[in-house]
Amino acid sequence: MAEKRDFYEVLGLNKGAADDEIKKAFRKKAMEYHPDRNPGDKTAEEKFKEVNEAYSILSDPQKKDKYDRFGHAGVDPNAGFGGGGFGGGFGGGFEDIFGDLFGGMFGGGFSQGGARRRNGPRKGQDLQKNISIAFEEAAFGAKKQIQINKYVECETCGGSGAAQGSEKVTCSKCNGSGEVRTTQRTPFGQFTNVSACDKCGGTGETIENPCPSCSGSGKVRKTVTISVEIPAGVDNDSVISIKGQGEPGSNGGPNGDLYVVIGVQPHQLFTRKGTDLWLDLPITFTQAALGDDIIVPTLKEKVSYKIPAGTQPETVFRLKGKGIKSLRTSKVGDLYVKVTLEVPTKLTSEQKKLISKFGESLNTEGCYSKKKKFADAMKEIFKGS
Repeated sequence: MAEKRDFYEVLGLNKGAADDEIKKAFRKKAMEYHPDRNPGDKTAEEKFKEVNEAYSILSDPQKKDKYDRFGHAGVDPNAGFGGGGFGGGFGGGFEDIFGDLFGGMFGGGFSQGGARRRNGPRKGQDLQKNISIAFEEAAFGAKKQIQINKYVECETCGGSGAAQGSEKVTCSKCNGSGEVRTTQRTPFGQFTNVSACDKCGGTGETIENPCPSCSGSGKVRKTVTISVEIPAGVDNDSVISIKGQGEPGSNGGPNGDLYVVIGVQPHQLFTRKGTDLWLDLPITFTQAALGDDIIVPTLKEKVSYKIPAGTQPETVFRLKGKGIKSLRTSKVGDLYVKVTLEVPTKLTSEQKKLISKFGESLNTEGCYSKKKKFADAMKEIFKGS
């Protein structure tokens, strides 16, 4: 494979040329090697591609900077510089470049298939609707009715846009092609410009007697009610796609789709982490010290759980399978219960005496091992003070 020529050399420029110099040089070279001026000339065709590739890099400030610093490697996507060179052929961004420089003069001269026809089927616009659901609805699934204001097919004319008893007719200006062609003679040769027909808007048909309900558009705006199935396990920002519930298509094209974005309301007790649930459960000192059978709420029911004697604050217990079902599998998450010790704040004199007496009765070394370790560490730290 032949080594690529320097892009500045291709355009006949010195390195670091200004933007207006690059554009001017490109215009000149493109005119010289354009396929319409060199029919059947493979050499001119290759040079035309080479000129276009050079311009696609040097006309882009970021790509030009990378090329100036690293050469061809700077704009080679396979060289690790993050660049993106010219894709080859006469399609893609090349039409945009010539559209800017020559005002559409080459509209049908070199592109693959010429200007795009606007009278083919086109899909309708997709829509988005954000809804808020309860925590339990997200966990177990639900069926919701939502309202959305959108364009729908006009019932009066069936979407044709023509009044009852009439129909669309072939455009007399473009003869149904949706395109009009104009030929322009220049010092560089004759060029043909292809554009959408201004009479029919590129559809190839006109309406002589428009429908009074939709004024010929074939669509009317209406508030509709749509049923949405919420699957079990959805979470915040989950998206449900409902095919065909967007806006109607054009020229026989399909309807767009509706995307329902889910927002889940917080729960007063539970916090969700994926398919797992977390619950902070307050217990008394007596329950923590002596152990107890406690009642734990889940999303579906209440269950009994025995906490052992000597349970420490912030201890976490797991209840397997008491979480939320996975949206994509049959797996069900777990419920994690973190016990929090609640210290009484309003005590009677008699209760204070009893607690004080209880505290005096405790063996510090045997009952408060953490406190003893902390005290020993304090002594070690300050023994030299």
